[in-house]
Amino acid sequence: MPIEVIMPKVDMDMASGKVMTWHVAEGEAVTKGEPLFDIETDKAAMEVEASESGILHHLTPEGTEVLIGAPVAWLYADGEEVGEPPSRPSVSSSADGDPSRVSDVTEKPSEDTAAPERVEPLSSEEKTRATPLARAMARANGLEIDAISGTGPQGRIQAEDVRCFLDQSATISAPVAFKSETGALSITRSKGGTGTPVVLIHGFASDATSWAPLETHLRHRPLIRIDLPGHGKSPKLKLNGFAELAKIVRRTFDELSLDEAHLVGHSLGGALCLALADTRPRSIKSVTLISPAGLGPDVNGEVLGGIGRATRAESLGPWLRQMVKDDTLITDAYVRLAMAPRTDANMRAAQQALADSLFPDGVQAFDLRAALGRLEMPARLIWGKADKIIPWRHALGAPGNIALHLFEGVGHIPHFEAPEEVGKILKASL
Repeated sequence: MPIEVIMPKVDMDMASGKVMTWHVAEGEAVTKGEPLFDIETDKAAMEVEASESGILHHLTPEGTEVLIGAPVAWLYADGEEVGEPPSRPSVSSSADGDPSRVSDVTEKPSEDTAAPERVEPLSSEEKTRATPLARAMARANGLEIDAISGTGPQGRIQAEDVRCFLDQSATISAPVAFKSETGALSITRSKGGTGTPVVLIHGFASDATSWAPLETHLRHRPLIRIDLPGHGKSPKLKLNGFAELAKIVRRTFDELSLDEAHLVGHSLGGALCLALADTRPRSIKSVTLISPAGLGPDVNGEVLGGIGRATRAESLGPWLRQMVKDDTLITDAYVRLAMAPRTDANMRAAQQALADSLFPDGVQAFDLRAALGRLEMPARLIWGKADKIIPWRHALGAPGNIALHLFEGVGHIPHFEAPEEVGKILKASL
């Protein structure tokens, strides 16, 4: 029997999610834990991993809104006959043709099917029923999973149960001493696309999934996303300043062995793209810097410090809302999704150490204005004029051969706040 790949519930307020990007194509084999697809809810995005190994079939089209608990694909065993897809609730085919709306369900999911999160198969040693995300959160906070009461079907412990336990017992403490790790930076690639690849580097306290709102406009190219040290799935490294960080990113780029690439970077990632273009000019076809660091001393250290110190959603939300002009974009659901990986105290400590190294006493300790002046490949700056983190006026020091796109009513994250407009610029230029 094929195994359902369901739309998970990653937030209590979530009724449906949108399939943004498949990382695996129809008919390809996947292993348990491998990234399958990205989902979006309230403009927040996260990556969903395979709960089991198998061969993927009957994929729900990208951009489709799917009810929580409904299947988005099926995993078949090797050699298992693949026929018509099993029956499933209808999705995103509303009467007015709007693909963003969810239609009425033609088949009501059972209690187990509609469970908020994928059930982790129990081994003989595992007698406590819990979802994979709940187990990961418990491990990250040093909790015994069987000490938590589950509210899911048959008493299954879910991520929200762990969050409630942490809130009630106040077991999330201040960041612990930073424990360094080793290893290469995490790299994820999109499926499909032709021609020159686009390398994407995110900003501080973000990760590779932050590009999801923009990727719709870039799918004609192969996409390569890099997680910075101490972010996403990359190891937590001890770094002594921007030069060492740039060296690690440059080594990661060299290991990709690309003949040429387009670079797109946001904030700290923009500074790293600029440094990379300056030192690898023959390999860079174009560079796009979105609200980049490195073009002046000013930076809002209070917000960066607040994000780094936040130990729960209630304290993280107010700081995240400083990143945008329209703070209604940062919903409670978005904040809880952003907080989920930050329950790892060592990650928070690693990011705080990085911020202290790059932005000591609330200033930018590195200056890349000379590098910007040396660029010979096509380059553009994209900035929101309501940016509260890095002043957009830093862009005015750019030489005349750099294209400048300024957006009214947009803050520090233009590709999140105005993805359509930013996407059109990139699609046309790439």
